[in-house]
Amino acid sequence: MIDDDKRLAAEAAAAEVEAGMLVGLGTGSTAAHAIAAIGARVREGLSIDAVATSIASAKLARQHGIELLDFEDVAALDLVIDGADELDPQLRAIKGAGGAMLREKIVAAAAKRMVVVADGSKRVARLGTAAVPVEVLPFARSFVAVALRGLGGEPVLRRRGSDPYLTDQDNIVFDCAFGLLDAPEALAAALAAIPGVLGHGLFLREVDAAYIAVDGRVERVERP
Repeated sequence: MIDDDKRLAAEAAAAEVEAGMLVGLGTGSTAAHAIAAIGARVREGLSIDAVATSIASAKLARQHGIELLDFEDVAALDLVIDGADELDPQLRAIKGAGGAMLREKIVAAAAKRMVVVADGSKRVARLGTAAVPVEVLPFARSFVAVALRGLGGEPVLRRRGSDPYLTDQDNIVFDCAFGLLDAPEALAAALAAIPGVLGHGLFLREVDAAYIAVDGRVERVERP
């Protein structure tokens, strides 16, 4: 089952955590398995510090006994473990289904190594089947929507019930379908250049390795 594969990949990645490390904890269903696996090692005596990429992940980490630091006081990390919505052969990823892509990208940039955990369904030949999440300042909502359409995207405002979904920073999210991406780097640069866009889910240089599980077997892939 997919959830079993997520758990196996997460447990394999958690084995990279060593005593004394400062570890970044990702957000989402697969990252939750990694937090649980790291927590199990902490209960067995592993001593680490950690930062979380979302309020939800922080709550889960504390439930598993993981000591957390405030990232605002942290300049660098040893390792971050996170999930992905899509992952191509160059380990370029689309992330953000959990709504934490801005914090996740900041934490990834601060880490010496970023490891992604995923089940086989997240592996794609080319990015773009999944929508690209774009975090937007609410003030700029209409302006950014027009700009995203100008880039060839179809922005859909993410909602929670009848209300707009809000990130931990109280920003809105457009899930923007661009189709299969011929030039993801160019799209990432164009998104970053739009005033009002605070972050996006294209992780094109951050991922160093991935643990991918398919039918109970885990493969580790390092960035080419």
